[in-house]
Amino acid sequence: MTQDINFMTKTKSLIDNLKSVCANYGLGNDGNEFKIITQVFLYKFLNDKFRYAVKKEMPKLAEAENFSIALKALSEDNYSDLIDALDPNIPRLQPEHLISHLFVKQNDSDFAKLFDDTLRQVSIENADVFSVKSFTGAKDTLFDELTQFISDSSQRDAYAKALINKLFEFSFEEMFEQKYDFFATIFEYLIKDYNTDSGGKYAEYYTPHSVARIMAQILVPEPVKGVKCYDPSAGSGTLLMSLAHEIGEENCTIYSEDISQKSSNMLRLNLVLNNLTHSIPNIIKTNTIALPSYLDTKFEYIVSNPPFKLDFSDFHADLDKDIFKKRFFAGIPNIPKSKKESMSIYLLFIQHIMYSLSDNGKAAIVVPTGFITAQSGIEKKIRERLIENGWLRGVVSMPSNIFASTGTNVSVLLLDKKADNQHIVLMDASKLGETVKEGKNQRTVLKPEEEAKIIDTFNQKIAVEDLSVVVSKEEISAKNYSFSAGQYFEVKIEYVDITAEEFSEKMNEFENNLQSLFAEGADLEKKIQENLKNLKFN
Repeated sequence: MTQDINFMTKTKSLIDNLKSVCANYGLGNDGNEFKIITQVFLYKFLNDKFRYAVKKEMPKLAEAENFSIALKALSEDNYSDLIDALDPNIPRLQPEHLISHLFVKQNDSDFAKLFDDTLRQVSIENADVFSVKSFTGAKDTLFDELTQFISDSSQRDAYAKALINKLFEFSFEEMFEQKYDFFATIFEYLIKDYNTDSGGKYAEYYTPHSVARIMAQILVPEPVKGVKCYDPSAGSGTLLMSLAHEIGEENCTIYSEDISQKSSNMLRLNLVLNNLTHSIPNIIKTNTIALPSYLDTKFEYIVSNPPFKLDFSDFHADLDKDIFKKRFFAGIPNIPKSKKESMSIYLLFIQHIMYSLSDNGKAAIVVPTGFITAQSGIEKKIRERLIENGWLRGVVSMPSNIFASTGTNVSVLLLDKKADNQHIVLMDASKLGETVKEGKNQRTVLKPEEEAKIIDTFNQKIAVEDLSVVVSKEEISAKNYSFSAGQYFEVKIEYVDITAEEFSEKMNEFENNLQSLFAEGADLEKKIQENLKNLKFN
């Protein structure tokens, strides 16, 4: 534990130092700062991952005084054999790509060009594994020419040197035995200043880890292998990382779609940090609703925290194509005359997820709580289909303000194509958690024991007073397809034994109170009539 804290402190210090370099060269809070910080961090991580893997494969290199020089001294054949022996998830670097090589070259003229050229070469040679694709198949660039963000060209060499010196002081190599929980904290710290959607169409970049853990541990109560996991609105990948951690990174492949380039880059970094590099080619930057890349692919596990409201009037007409009729079985929300930004796009995501599940697929979807009780419309049609198909495993209604970014009450919809239709769990967890202040916002935080209570109660299908009910599909049909636990809780009536005399006394008391109230009412009515007469007279 002490070692974990020490590693985290050092890593956070590296991130802070990189931000200081940006600030010193006029890029603090600049629109490009996010790219610089995340890309330099990723370059450092890949550099150290390569060094670590090479030393494992060829231990004598670990003993060399200068790693990059020793690597360069290998024959062409030996170097080629070494690269071929590495795991496919390990980046392919040349000795001149290493930070240690750039460190000794930092006083050369035109060092900024050398720095940018190095990043470009690393991008090109690792494009197949590390590039995010768009819907058209075009691949993005892993690294930008970072010194070009310095408008004063005379400062670029010094800026590149400052970055390299910060990277050289620190090594990740000791950390690569660590698991997800360590790097989840680092990732969150890395993106915390950039974790807002500045005009992007989709993506909640951050889902609380408590919600992500609850979703993952309900979805995966038993070990599984060789499964495909998908998020159609992935954001930075919090839900996917939690799901992969629960399944085991080696037992699953990640797929995702999101319209935001920024969130796709965040997700790529998250995959690298969490030993899921093999899934990077499956990240697609696209409009999932109008231009889905995985329409013909079915998934064993789907998690999603989709955008709830969004103006999609620009591509509304495209959704009426025959190819989408089966997918959007319950309908497409109409375009309102005003407040187009309030269009309920999440209803399309739910239908898309239902369409994308494999024959034994499972899903966990964050929805506004209003969805579970709406009396008509697309919402009710979706709920009816889930019950008719026998796909509803249950619902967990979360405490208010569990998301700091929205005041909307949310519930988690749990689907399973092999669900037990006689034991559907409906849970009202709205009274759990404690309120904490985060900046100007208040957020509800679940305690670890409360998380465990939600997970265990749900997975064991237990009815707990004022928390959960276990109902059949027939009972839900009889309640107008309501998924709200509160509508199934028994009404508690407390009975008290009293004598006939006590009953008579109470009835007399009630009668006297009623007579008194009627007398007051008559007196009040009389005064009102008098006041009305006076007003007419005047």
